[in-house]
Amino acid sequence: MQQIKDYLDQIATISDFDWDFFISKMQRQFIPKKTIFLKLNEVENHISFIESGTVRLFIPKEDPDKEITFGFSFENQFISAYDSFLTRKPSAYQLQALTDTTLLSITYDDLQEVYTTTLMGNLVGRLTAERLFLIKSSREQNLLNLSAEERYVKLFKERPELLKVIPLKYISSYIGVTAQALSRIRKRV
Repeated sequence: MQQIKDYLDQIATISDFDWDFFISKMQRQFIPKKTIFLKLNEVENHISFIESGTVRLFIPKEDPDKEITFGFSFENQFISAYDSFLTRKPSAYQLQALTDTTLLSITYDDLQEVYTTTLMGNLVGRLTAERLFLIKSSREQNLLNLSAEERYVKLFKERPELLKVIPLKYISSYIGVTAQALSRIRKRV
């Protein structure tokens, strides 16, 4: 629980009452490696903080080689099919633990109660949503403005740990190239 407190303390000053109320709504869960814990067309009912592990966001396809990986989340980050969470509509993608993963999760209803009961709830919610938006915006701009090789090099420089824990087929999908094209890029770089 200390990890999420440290993370939230960077965002806002949290009173003891607010912290105790918020943490009382959190549930710890362990997700084994390779487990899909939100399936296509399920409504996302949680926002989770990753205590340990790596999670992949992807659009499944009949042919697993054609799945589209569009995001990763790591230790000390929040994870959710956030659009489904907000709209209460089925998710168009899945969440998968790429490694053994431990999450601290809060349900939609409990989060709404945190928003109405605490002073910090709305502020933390807004700032977290803003951070998620900035990550998404940066990814979209990279896809539009950088070549595949530039995207790979940028990813390698910003997140070198990715290459240690994430299979290359997911990285190739994430940067928008085939596995063969990624292999050629890696040889050049």
